[in-house]
Amino acid sequence: MSEAKMKREKWVCQPAQFVPHDNAADLAVSVARRVAEVAAQAIRERGEFRLALAGGETPRRCYEQLRHLPIDWSRVQIFFGDERCLPVGDAQRNDTMASNALLDHVAIPPTHIHRIAAERGADEAARHYAGLFDQTAALDLVLLGMGEDGHTASLFPGNPATELKDAVVAVLDAPKPPPQRVSLGLDTLRQARQRIFLVSGAGKRAALQAMRDGAALPAARVGSAEWHVDRAAMPEGH
Repeated sequence: MSEAKMKREKWVCQPAQFVPHDNAADLAVSVARRVAEVAAQAIRERGEFRLALAGGETPRRCYEQLRHLPIDWSRVQIFFGDERCLPVGDAQRNDTMASNALLDHVAIPPTHIHRIAAERGADEAARHYAGLFDQTAALDLVLLGMGEDGHTASLFPGNPATELKDAVVAVLDAPKPPPQRVSLGLDTLRQARQRIFLVSGAGKRAALQAMRDGAALPAARVGSAEWHVDRAAMPEGH
């Protein structure tokens, strides 16, 4: 057994479920394979796979790998963990990135892609998207990234939206542009059957260390999760 594999199995056995990777490319390949595994199990057990996508560069690499894997996309329902209040088709929107990297390349019915209408403004879009979660079952898997400040989705440290109990929340005055966003609420993320974080880059190391030391940053509050982390982001001593 390789040293890398031994380390990976050691981390997976720990409560935090840290899975180390040599680099962001290896991380993307590994998580794509995990998504395909979870998809197959969900479809086998429940007839469909309900997946919430994350934005960001590291998830994008994962999506580019995922489109080549054998998944029955006719049985997949796609949701989004958050969205920026920008016009439809804007390059900075998460659904634009997901379409370019994945959704335009697989045989998924358009009606199975549940976009957040963030172009309507944060409040209206949040109310509209929350209706989907009033009528449907829990998500099978949520993919999540993490910012250098420990935020995840669009739930930022100290922002009032992070403390709301709504299924979907309007995020105002976000510290990163654009200031208006829409995000799944913490309770919705916690209710998902599984959560996977994709974290890469040295800029994430401090936040990751803070959470391992007990800091209640938003990314640490979503519940148990698999944390796939590249070597650059890994705190010292791990």
